[in-house]
Order: sequence, then C-alpha cells, then structure tokens
Amino acid sequence: MGILNATPDSFSDGGAYASVDEAVGAAQRMMADGAAIIDIGGESTRPGHEPVNAATELARVIPIVESLTAISAAPISIDTYKAEVARAALKAGAHIVNDVWGLSRDPDMAKTIAEGNAAAIVMHNREQQDASLDIFEEMKAFFAVGVEKLLRAGTKEDQIVLDPGIGFGKTLEQNLQILGNLARLNDYGFPVLLGASRKSFINKVSPSDPGDRIGGSVVTTVFAALAGIAIIRVHDVATHKQALKIVDATGVAK
Repeated sequence: MGILNATPDSFSDGGAYASVDEAVGAAQRMMADGAAIIDIGGESTRPGHEPVNAATELARVIPIVESLTAISAAPISIDTYKAEVARAALKAGAHIVNDVWGLSRDPDMAKTIAEGNAAAIVMHNREQQDASLDIFEEMKAFFAVGVEKLLRAGTKEDQIVLDPGIGFGKTLEQNLQILGNLARLNDYGFPVLLGASRKSFINKVSPSDPGDRIGGSVVTTVFAALAGIAIIRVHDVATHKQALKIVDATGVAK
C-alpha cells in the first residue's frame, strides 16, 4: 500500500503535491514501483495535527480519487474517520475505508462501509498512552468492538483488515513490543496491515528526520513479511518492494 497524503501538514510528505495532477502522477509512480493499493488521506494524523472539517477533507481527496479511478483499476483506500468523507470517496470510486479510529469516532461509519460494499481497515488507537496496558489484550478488545460493528452493519468477514496502529496512543515500548511480536496479530482471525513507515518511534531509537528513516522503516517491512502480515503501508514503495523480493527469494517468509 502506497501512501498519498493530500495534506499540507503530514509529518513526512505534507504539501508535496500542489495539484491533483501531481498527486495522481505520484500514485502512478507508486503503482509502477509495485504498490497494489493507494491510500489517499486528506487530514494529517501526526502528533499535534490540526483537525480539519469534512468539507476541507473532501475538497482535498475527492478530485484525486475521481481522477485516479478514471485511469486505473487499482484498489484505492480512503484514509478517514469521517463517514461523510468515506461515503463520498466510495461513490467516487474508492474501494477501502481506512479508519484510524477503528470505527470508534463516527457512529455512521459501519453503515457507510457496508452500504458501499467496501473493505474496512480497523486501526487501533487511543486518546492517551497507558504504559500499564497489556497492549495485545487492549488491541484484541478494541478490534472486537470494531469488527462487531462492521459485521452487524453487513460487512463480510473477508472484507475486514486489522491494523495495530503503530505510533498511535502507545508508548515506545509498546510500539516495539508489537513490532517484535507481529505474528501474534494473526491470531485475531483477520488479515493485518502494518503502517510503520518513517514514524517517530524510529527517531526515538535512532534520532532522524522523517526522510532519513528509510532504514528503520525497511526493517519493519522485513519483520512484517516474516510474520505473515498481509499489507504493508509505506512511503517509499520501490525500496520496500526490493526488500520484500529478497525476503521472498529466501523462502523464509510465512
């Protein structure tokens, strides 16, 4: 999954695309580099970000979704926790809703996803960190609530993906614990997505700017491949694709 942020303030690539054509061109390059899915977001979720309203988010993402679907059949994911944005994106041609709040923010999200016959990514998130938590038990309980909402609304089991939410409401130690035990996530019974690309936990381990965290990001991709993680969400598609080819060539991946 290639990351396409249509935002001015995302932590790594905010403001990178000044026009719809530039954003679509970036998506095409990611697909040429090996991305199977493009994840389009119109609101930054970095620490300290400024929330935006649905109108602003729609203005940023819908023209890109419409333009990209007109020239490509590749699956498009809309990165939003607002049902209004998800509904419009699905109507415009998106196929997946990637909710960074795991359907816990907008009560209409589950219905919107089901009515759009879309796949759903349920990401674990917390308002505040709590170092005392057993993070795997916490995620298990959180996912159970989100999955139940989806199933009750009519989404099929094979349309659901789970995301541990690296960097969201977790201590550094919890993030590292998840990365060191990724295979445990497969026990929850659904495909898993890992999004660790360029995130700040890398800076805490090895001080670096977002653009200089490719080495740390690639390591997480290798961990994911070895653990049998289904989807890997990244900024630098070609680099991660190369790493995955080496893992595949060894025959050691699950």
